Amino acid sequence: MASSSYALQIEVCNSCTISTLKEAINEAKDFDTILVRKGTYKEYDIVVNKPLTIIGKNYPIIDGERKGEIFTIISDNVTVDGLFIINVGTSYTEDYAAIRVRKSKNFVIKNLVLEKLFFGIYIEKSHHGKVFHNKVIGDAVEEYNSGNGIQLWYSHHIEIEDNYVEHVRDGIYLEFSDDCLIKNNVSALNVRYGLHFMFSNDDIYQDNTFENNGAGVAVMFSKKIKMYNNVFKENWGTASYGMLLKEINDAEIVGNTFEENTIGINIEGSNRIIYKHNNFKSNGWAIKVKGACYTNTFTENNFLYNSFDIAYNSKVNDNLFDRNYWSSYTGYDLDKDGIGDVPYRPVKLFSYIVNRTPETIILMRSMFIDIIDFSEKVSPVFTPDDLLDNQPLTKKVTW
Repeated sequence: MASSSYALQIEVCNSCTISTLKEAINEAKDFDTILVRKGTYKEYDIVVNKPLTIIGKNYPIIDGERKGEIFTIISDNVTVDGLFIINVGTSYTEDYAAIRVRKSKNFVIKNLVLEKLFFGIYIEKSHHGKVFHNKVIGDAVEEYNSGNGIQLWYSHHIEIEDNYVEHVRDGIYLEFSDDCLIKNNVSALNVRYGLHFMFSNDDIYQDNTFENNGAGVAVMFSKKIKMYNNVFKENWGTASYGMLLKEINDAEIVGNTFEENTIGINIEGSNRIIYKHNNFKSNGWAIKVKGACYTNTFTENNFLYNSFDIAYNSKVNDNLFDRNYWSSYTGYDLDKDGIGDVPYRPVKLFSYIVNRTPETIILMRSMFIDIIDFSEKVSPVFTPDDLLDNQPLTKKVTW
């Protein structure tokens, strides 16, 4: 605090005494502010090695000329605000980024526009920082030669909010990063995933939109993840889904919307997950449950006009489906208590057949399919006979 009370402001412009960022950082003392005036500055490998605030006035352009990484922050207490950073170098041995934060804490990265990039914002072995209100726009076409928009690696207590990310490999990527908040971001049109978790625990992501990505969102090998009020939309493709859960335990998936995806949620080896107050609307499959999924609860969700509500590849069921609304439910409610008097069986025989032989999907609207689905409902042989919603709701759930 004593140091910051003597902080100075250093101006950078093309006609100023100091005309480059590198020179300004070299001249600055701890906790100084560097004000970068409008203009184009052709610089890369800019190392911020002391606590500074770097502010761009009217979005000055920092052009790396595709020579390598542009900013590398290796000090605590650094803020970078209001720059237009372009032309990050591409390398197959180095993960060049527009801005990298390495082994730092109490950093703020905000109001940046990043274009023509390899990696956008790369947070490495850092903690207690904020990344918000940035626009990251790549030009990725294939996975092998593109990087991620916002990446966290071995970083904890990071807030990622109000960012827009498109046309990169993974919009937002977390690996070995715990206790992070990912909120109110838009991640769209990315080559692979809108959001990708690996080996990261106790994170929250909420109020985000993941739309029209290669394969939606993947949450893998993690525990105690909270996923609230997100939108997963129009993630279409032969291997696509709104969200993939693989080896996820003790999580909460509440208040989300899965709309017009090939598969709403694809679940593998995931246990003790609460699914509540979610909308599954107009998907190919609302939920596909694969092997080793136990003690999950699906309550008070809306399943609306999906081609298939549930797909199951096992005859054994250890999961609870209770008090959900199913648009294809044809039962009755004679006592008018809002709960159907006949249990609903969400796994259709035809879903089982398509799972085993995808080409049979062309028979979907035929009367033959209605007949075999009805026969399986009366006397289950191929689908789990105990997979029932015993209290199906007759009206959509509102919350």
